[in-house]
Amino acid sequence: MRKFLVVLDDSKECLNAMRFAAMRAQHTGGEVEILSVIPPDEFNHWIGVGTLMREEAKERIHAHFEVFAKWMRDKHDIDPRLVIREGNVVDEILNRVQASGEIGVLVLGAASGRGGPGPIISQLMRESGTLPVPMTIVPGEMSKERLEAIT
Repeated sequence: MRKFLVVLDDSKECLNAMRFAAMRAQHTGGEVEILSVIPPDEFNHWIGVGTLMREEAKERIHAHFEVFAKWMRDKHDIDPRLVIREGNVVDEILNRVQASGEIGVLVLGAASGRGGPGPIISQLMRESGTLPVPMTIVPGEMSKERLEAIT
């Protein structure tokens, strides 16, 4: 039950969430699962175009994942698993956490600035009392050195 679920997206704070998950997994003998969610509104086009866009989105996700996976394998001896879903990101996070009995911690990166921590965290905070696992929120502006010190 020491699997860390972290969300892969294009946000800057995603990097610190990945770092935290990899370092905690390494120090605790755990694993990392990376979830990437494709929003359904990306494919509201003609069927042929939507299918092509879906495949391109998956290719981008795999390329992005491989960058993090190589770093985790080389630096932390962690071989992450990628899960791709389509739908609302918060719903898919909740579905994944509830469907997998192996996930022990949900790790999210928080944005800094006036906009708040980000839409995913804001929505999940409302659900936090019913989550079956703890949620760790990693500040996006936290330095690598500080992350290493606390993990």
